[in-house]
Amino acid sequence: MQFTSTAISLNVPDVDPSAEWVQRHLGFSVAMAAEGFCSLQHPDAGINLIYLRTGLPTFKPASAAADATGLLVVFTVDAIDDDYARLREEGVTIVTPIETEPWGERYFQMTDPNGIVYQLVQWVEPTEEHVG
Repeated sequence: MQFTSTAISLNVPDVDPSAEWVQRHLGFSVAMAAEGFCSLQHPDAGINLIYLRTGLPTFKPASAAADATGLLVVFTVDAIDDDYARLREEGVTIVTPIETEPWGERYFQMTDPNGIVYQLVQWVEPTEEHVG
């Protein structure tokens, strides 16, 4: 099997606010769009983000048609402190302020207008007790 691309599809009540949010704050651009659907790409992300409006009659399987909840969309970055400062200045809703875990994960979490949680992470040196 050879994959040609990768995407994550997120069901949201209103596609446009999420699509506009990732364009404005995370630098994505629209790859394709239609009524109730938007696929966005980023040259460094490695995946497309797809937003689908919940309730579309064409959605299959119906068992997966609920809102996207209980998940994190995670991106690894190189300058997390700069990104954190910029996103706070832009008024992004931060739900978990920046912190560093002992195993070397420095991260923060934010939400888009539909409540999707995005996490930016940068890997740093772990504390001494977590060095293998």
